[in-house]
Amino acid sequence: MDEAKQLFIKLKIHTLLDLALITPTSYNDTTLTLKPELGKVNTLEAKVVDSSMYQGKLRVTFSLIQSGRRLSSMFFRVTPYHYKLFEVGSSHVIQGKLEEYKGYLQMSQPKSIKEIGKITPKYKTVLKESEIRSLIEAYVSEQNLYNEGLDSKEVATLIKIHFPKSMDDVYEEGRFKQEYITALKFIEAYNHMKKLRGKRADFPALYSLDGDITPFTKSLPFTLTQEQQKVIEQIQVDVSRQDKAAKRMVVGDVGSGKTMVILASVMMALPHKSILMAPTSLLAIQLYEEAQKYLPKTVNIALVMQGKNEGDYVEADFIIGTHALLYKEDLPEASLVMVDEQHRFGTKQRHTLETLVAGEEGNKPHFIQFSATPIPRTQAMMESELLDVSLITSTPFDREVLTQNISKQDFPNLLSHIKDEIEQKHQVLLIYPLVEESEEVPYQSLEESKGFWNSKFDNVYVTHGKDKQKEDVLLAFREKGDILLATTVVEVGISLPRLTLIVIVGAERLGLATLHQLRGRVGRNGLKSWCYLYSNFNASTRLTQFAQTNNGFDIAKLDLKFRDSGDILDGTIQSGQKFKWLDMSEDEEVIARAKSRLHGSATMGSAGVR
Repeated sequence: MDEAKQLFIKLKIHTLLDLALITPTSYNDTTLTLKPELGKVNTLEAKVVDSSMYQGKLRVTFSLIQSGRRLSSMFFRVTPYHYKLFEVGSSHVIQGKLEEYKGYLQMSQPKSIKEIGKITPKYKTVLKESEIRSLIEAYVSEQNLYNEGLDSKEVATLIKIHFPKSMDDVYEEGRFKQEYITALKFIEAYNHMKKLRGKRADFPALYSLDGDITPFTKSLPFTLTQEQQKVIEQIQVDVSRQDKAAKRMVVGDVGSGKTMVILASVMMALPHKSILMAPTSLLAIQLYEEAQKYLPKTVNIALVMQGKNEGDYVEADFIIGTHALLYKEDLPEASLVMVDEQHRFGTKQRHTLETLVAGEEGNKPHFIQFSATPIPRTQAMMESELLDVSLITSTPFDREVLTQNISKQDFPNLLSHIKDEIEQKHQVLLIYPLVEESEEVPYQSLEESKGFWNSKFDNVYVTHGKDKQKEDVLLAFREKGDILLATTVVEVGISLPRLTLIVIVGAERLGLATLHQLRGRVGRNGLKSWCYLYSNFNASTRLTQFAQTNNGFDIAKLDLKFRDSGDILDGTIQSGQKFKWLDMSEDEEVIARAKSRLHGSATMGSAGVR
């Protein structure tokens, strides 16, 4: 058992289905060929009738037992073993690719097979062939697979793939049969979700929360969307439990109104305290301003940032802060902890915050994370085994943003459009791919282009990722700027209500999720807006499809088509998913079936994933 455990560790696998999903890359089939086929590997009974040397090579002539035809073979790397093996008069079962030349059968360097009628799977792994085979023979059995929750069709698929009786059982036109591929997709999805579910650890909550949200919702100057209301109801159900602390992620597209969900959650927690951690001072200030504007005046709000506090956070009902919160040793106990733009913080930071405000041993605050990086529905369905997931796919108002691919010849028109927008007291954002000149990037940098824009326009502001003053620059621009030159530093964060035009230089260099986040900076208040994708190259299919798609969840699906998906729990969608058979952009129905099997039944609404 210890030896097997070591092999499992070497393979980096954790479950029986992980092992069963290591499928053979090919098979060695020693079944005798009944009907010889040219151009294919044949296994034939033969007798050596002649053997001679020719220019250092061994030429052997066989007589085929079945047909009596002659077959010529050439061996190039000859050893004494070959002379002895292929003595005239000796009988063999030979295997190799059968060819014909001028009416003569030929087989180059055939193997002499000792054991016939056997199909041996070949695996590509870090283990020796004998080791991986012994593992599969020991563990991949019908009974073990049934114990994992597979049905008879899925079990039969895996057994036939690992222990085939004939090649027709497994292959169709040189690849696994389509029905097998469908089964493998299901098994892969089912195994992944089962593992996620096993990782989920639930704890009792500090308190059951049932604060009244009506004073907040009634005072709003607008009506919450159906999806906002649905997510708020899901959170109400979550936080009302004391036996299990909530663990939910709310994923909403740019401008979908996640702030209102945050504020409603604060109301639910009252009279207990809530804490919200945001990744930047700008976001924290913005959330603080919105909380002051929309929450009832009776709610005491505080802001905690490096070197700057507003209000008494020890006494406050709702504390908003940056990671500066992690260094406060006198943070009061909070019944609800929220993290905005969760992927900008490491798991350790999120955990530290929970620990800082947790009460007695074992009890934890309710925990909600928010993300503005939309994820594909398929991914949400899977990840919801580890934590509850809510999707907000609609926005409170229709954003009218026109996206266009442009290049050098469009620059004069772009310039006059920029002038028009500024005349209407609107703002313009230009995103450059890098700060300083580089020979590797065929575009102007921020530093190179600064002079041009300053000579043409007033109120031009410049900032980038390494700029220590970037938050001050953004705040100043929000109030009195016309044009902002920046790198992707503004991808997430500050709300710029007057921003109506964005130009992304070298758009082909960025992922679709990033492009969508940048485009999300314009049209926040319903003003007609434009997003120009500037490139020195012809627009790719990827950018053309992006320009025609405005919904972040559809963009996430497109992103999957153009690159592999990653893991939302460790951040935004990153490349390099671990699925061999499953296509996350296409196989929603397969994932839904796997989820249903895992739960006995599955329910899934557009705003939430069960």
